[in-house]
Amino acid sequence: MKSWVKALATVAIATATAFSAMAEGVSQINFGILSVESQQNLMKRWGPILEDLEKQTGIPVKPRFASDYAGIIEGMRFNKVDVVLYGNKSAIEAVDRAGAEVFAQITEVTGAKGYYSILVAHKSNDKINSLDDVLKCDKSLDFGIGDPNSTSGFLVPTTFIFAANGVEPRNCFKTVRNASHETNLLSVANEQVDVATANNRAMYLRLKKNAPAQFAKLKEVWRSPLIPSDPLAWRKNLPHDVKAKIYHFFLTYGRLGDPEKVRRERKILANANFGPFTPSSDAQLYPVREMAYNKEINRVKANNNLSAGEKQTRIASFEQKIKEVRALHEELPKK
Repeated sequence: MKSWVKALATVAIATATAFSAMAEGVSQINFGILSVESQQNLMKRWGPILEDLEKQTGIPVKPRFASDYAGIIEGMRFNKVDVVLYGNKSAIEAVDRAGAEVFAQITEVTGAKGYYSILVAHKSNDKINSLDDVLKCDKSLDFGIGDPNSTSGFLVPTTFIFAANGVEPRNCFKTVRNASHETNLLSVANEQVDVATANNRAMYLRLKKNAPAQFAKLKEVWRSPLIPSDPLAWRKNLPHDVKAKIYHFFLTYGRLGDPEKVRRERKILANANFGPFTPSSDAQLYPVREMAYNKEINRVKANNNLSAGEKQTRIASFEQKIKEVRALHEELPKK
């Protein structure tokens, strides 16, 4: 027994020494945060987590804010951002263009396995109570949509609302504006737009807590199918020892340690509207990739500037990509 203890202790010391030596080339971890709401509110949610990440890894952690997904993706592409909580759609762009790699996934504080895209209107607007009211397409409505790389703000509504109904938003509404979830919600509450996209987290968790008076002015008029919870990704070219430290932190946070430590970390996670993180990989993006390809197929079908032959060629290309993604998805373990 003593020999086992001694051997394990020797391995632990050697591993820690090796990790410390290898990590010397990384001066800090740049954690990318999308400005979906004010930086003050974001730091209330992320600050305690990043402080603990710094303590447990022994590497300084600095938040890097970006106003849109494109900025975060470009930051990772040029090694200016190391770790980001993406949406599924933006994670696809980051994986394909910026050398990102999914390693974990959030869980919902509510216990749900995902979240929802929603459409909201002002409570006093009696003319908008359903999706049919939104899609009357008489160009009388001002519409707020999300960042083009947002899953719930853009991809899901364009797939399940507009592409599914053969509608082009700019031909349907008086104006179309791209903005964050918070901006869209506040724009509806302040009657600057008539209807807008957001997600249930932004409305029922963040806005309700941070601006209850504005929240009280809103009503939900449409809800999407369930969207998989968001992926956490690092840049693939991070040193392996740094990845190991980051991975260990997120996968044990709120799970490992004495009861007092676990309770404290669970409270911090709940304050950020998260449950504990779970392992993941780029494979979680397969269903969203298929959604994106189907959206493109519907867009091609609705494009009157393409000949029948051009449409057939482009549709066949996207259908082949869907087959490839489905084949990869089928290879995944079912349990």
